Amino acid sequence: MLTLDRLTLAQGDFRLTADLTLATGSRTALMGPSGGGKSTLLAAIAGFLTPASGRILWTDRDITDTPPGNRPVSILFQDNNLLPHLTVAQNAGLALAPRLRLTPAHRQRVDTALAQVGLAGLGDRRPAQLSGGQQSRAALARLLLSDRPLVLLDEPFAALGPGLRAEMLDLTLATLGADHTLLLVTHDPDDARRLGGDLAFVADGQVTRPEEAQRLLAAPPPALAAYLGKTA
Repeated sequence: MLTLDRLTLAQGDFRLTADLTLATGSRTALMGPSGGGKSTLLAAIAGFLTPASGRILWTDRDITDTPPGNRPVSILFQDNNLLPHLTVAQNAGLALAPRLRLTPAHRQRVDTALAQVGLAGLGDRRPAQLSGGQQSRAALARLLLSDRPLVLLDEPFAALGPGLRAEMLDLTLATLGADHTLLLVTHDPDDARRLGGDLAFVADGQVTRPEEAQRLLAAPPPALAAYLGKTA
C-alpha cells in the first residue's frame, strides 16, 4: 500500500499537494495537463525529489527520506533509458547486477525475461539495432527483472503508435504480478481505460483521490471534462 500523507511538492513557484492511498495491487492512471505535476509526483515517489512537507509511506513504513536505490520502486520512462553501448541483455542485466558481473543464473533469468517480452534471441543486439517497440520491450524486461512491488510508468509508450502502445500496455499488465502496485502517467484516456483500474486527475496544484476510471471518464467532473474537450 502506497500512502501520500499530506504531501506537498515545491519547485520555485510550482506547488503540488496530494493526500491519498493506493491499495496493494491497484492500477492507477495519472492524467492532467502538461506541466501539472504528474512526472514530478513520480519523481518524489521514486526519491528523486524531496517533498517540502508531508510523508510517503509504503506498507505503513515511512520512506520519505529513503535513498532512491533502497525504495521498493521500479520506474520506466518514455526514453527507456537504455545504455547505447551495452547489449540488450546487458541493459536488462543491470537490474540484477549493476556492475554487470552476471552469473550463469543471472544470465538465465535475463534470457527468460527477454523471451517473456518477445525478444528471445535478440540479447546480443545494441539498442540502436532495435525498433522503437523492441526498445520498449527491452526496458520492460529490465523492469521485470528488478521485481520491485511499486511500478511507476512515466508515459513509457507515448512515442509508439496507438496499436503498439496498447500492445505494450497489455504486455506490461500481463507480465506484472497481481501484487505489483502500478501508477501510470498518460495523456490518453484510452490508456486509462485499458489499465482497468482507477484514475487520479492532476491539475491546479492538486492530485484528486483515485476513482474508477471507466466511471469517471464516462461522467467526468468539470475540470476533467474540460481537459478531455468534452462539453455539457
